[in-house]
Amino acid sequence: MGIKSFMGRRKQPEMDEVPLKVSDYMTRKLITFTPDQSVEEVIEKLIRNKISGGPVVNEKNELVGIISEGDCIKHISESRYYNMPLENARVEHHMVRNVETIDGNMNIFDAANKFLEAKRRRFPIVENGKLAGQISQKDILKATVKLKSQNWK
Repeated sequence: MGIKSFMGRRKQPEMDEVPLKVSDYMTRKLITFTPDQSVEEVIEKLIRNKISGGPVVNEKNELVGIISEGDCIKHISESRYYNMPLENARVEHHMVRNVETIDGNMNIFDAANKFLEAKRRRFPIVENGKLAGQISQKDILKATVKLKSQNWK
């Protein structure tokens, strides 16, 4: 009869123990915009808060669009070209309406792949029809820095 080792096996960390879901890294406190806000207000908020865009929600906190720096720049360019005043423009006329979202339960590595495929800077997360948060490319980078000591299987 052979000698048995009683040292046991080293327990590998379970994948469930390592937070890999989008909801673990998404931003929950968002700067949001409303469809009736002026584009001028949006530009001021983007600059003041050092952000590149944000979700547009209605009074029920339902996602109705997204507006970005690019949307604002397009408006500025068009208003100059057509010699139209800036202050009359509303978000609802310049936001992107068909917004692609990400599931909060999605693995962050799958989300990273989705960023590459869609060429987007941010994805909103909707739960039960309401805006729950947003994940950005920077959030994915922060997650990978936190996880660098883990085994990525």
